[in-house]
Amino acid sequence: METESGQALTHFNEQGRARMVDISAKESTMRVAIAQTTVLMQPTTLAAIKEGKISKGDVLAVAQVAGIQGAKRTSDWIPMCHPLMLTGVNIVFTDNNHDELYIEATVRTEGRTGVEMEALTAVSAAALTVYDMCKALQKDIVIGPTMLQAKSGGVHGDYSRI
Repeated sequence: METESGQALTHFNEQGRARMVDISAKESTMRVAIAQTTVLMQPTTLAAIKEGKISKGDVLAVAQVAGIQGAKRTSDWIPMCHPLMLTGVNIVFTDNNHDELYIEATVRTEGRTGVEMEALTAVSAAALTVYDMCKALQKDIVIGPTMLQAKSGGVHGDYSRI
């Protein structure tokens, strides 16, 4: 199967069924991916998070661990992802001092396939954890947009949205 531009879709076998891509012939290189998501909430909810007033505990500390765990377990969630030995995962939280919490994950490995999905999973798991810990206070929290900000390494080269 091919895209409109004529590129082969590598996740399909000769019968058009899904497959895990064989990466055994690819060269091992340093791979880095950065993803980001936004969590939109009421100003009072963001203030409660920052002041440590959420009854379930330290929201950002728990979300940090959830993001790292999510990155490490991506292949358990996304069927065609290869299990990877990650060499680093960092989650950073910033906000607009009003109603938006920003979550950024940087994921690193040295391997034959990239870590874009791991970075996207990390920010998603962290954002879902924020929602879970704050849902008693606010049910209409919005997560997103979630996006790949940058990646480096591999055959397809570097990418940067920034």
